[in-house]
Amino acid sequence: MEYKFLGGTGVKVSQLCFGTMSFGGDADEQTSAALYKRCRDAGINFFDCANVYNGGLSEQILGKLIAGSRSEVVITSKVYFSTSNDINARGGTRKHIREAVDASLKRLNTDYIDVYFLHRFDDYTPLPEVLRVMDDLVRQGKILYPAASNFTAWQVAKALGISAKEGLARFECIQPMYNLVKRQAEVEILPMALSENLAVITYSPLGGGLLTGKYGAKKQPEQGRLLDNKMYATRYGVESYYETANAFARFAAAQGYNPASLAVAWVGAHPAVTAPIIGARNLEQLEGSLGALDIPMTPELYAEISALSPTPPPATDRNEEVTQFNYGSR
Repeated sequence: MEYKFLGGTGVKVSQLCFGTMSFGGDADEQTSAALYKRCRDAGINFFDCANVYNGGLSEQILGKLIAGSRSEVVITSKVYFSTSNDINARGGTRKHIREAVDASLKRLNTDYIDVYFLHRFDDYTPLPEVLRVMDDLVRQGKILYPAASNFTAWQVAKALGISAKEGLARFECIQPMYNLVKRQAEVEILPMALSENLAVITYSPLGGGLLTGKYGAKKQPEQGRLLDNKMYATRYGVESYYETANAFARFAAAQGYNPASLAVAWVGAHPAVTAPIIGARNLEQLEGSLGALDIPMTPELYAEISALSPTPPPATDRNEEVTQFNYGSR
């Protein structure tokens, strides 16, 4: 296991982060404990969670598991989405964030959260207000580093500017979706992270299971997240994604790699990515993702995999700039 700096924080985290969304859901408490132990044995010290995962059970289980080694792990949680039927139990308001963080701390059985994500940009609460309450939580010692999940590049950049101007604790980590069929982050989010020295932990490196070799244009298992979960079915419902999955599975087989291992290794090889978030319902699934640690991702292998899906156009949409047919540069 290699360890990387978490952006500019000075904290070091494992090159893989384990996402605990399955804890208390697809993985019962006993299975969750086995998954956690295998991760720790592999050298993972970074665990991602959220207050809405399985109605808070994920946080509760993670809290029990880290109890004996709290100082040795880096944990995250998130705030934004609804946690009850109350009309104000959602968003990035001062009211909701203050209540949500205390509830998360109680479930996690800890007095601080290392990385605390806004799970989504709040379209209705002024961004300076959101950043001010996150700064308050840092000053109170309840969180160490504010972070942003599912934000666009301009939203993060705007937040960084406000934080710098007002002297507030800034975002130190972002969490975008990124995998071989979802490459939009390459356009502005990942370059921005490199420019601003932000840590990046990407989610869904396997595309909800699409890139595990189980799915294809004319192939699918009897059950799976892409079949049972309408959100994931919608997210990955584009026919070309399945064609890419076919090509990727064939390529992985030809190279002698588990496709899940190869998919995670490809995401982790991007220079902006600190750690892909891997998840699992059982130990067998976990081993597939952990196999990424054994793959030497050479520039040549990285380029071959990248060529299996369309490279998104640059932010200016001037495709010619990556060819010889342009006005040139300095």
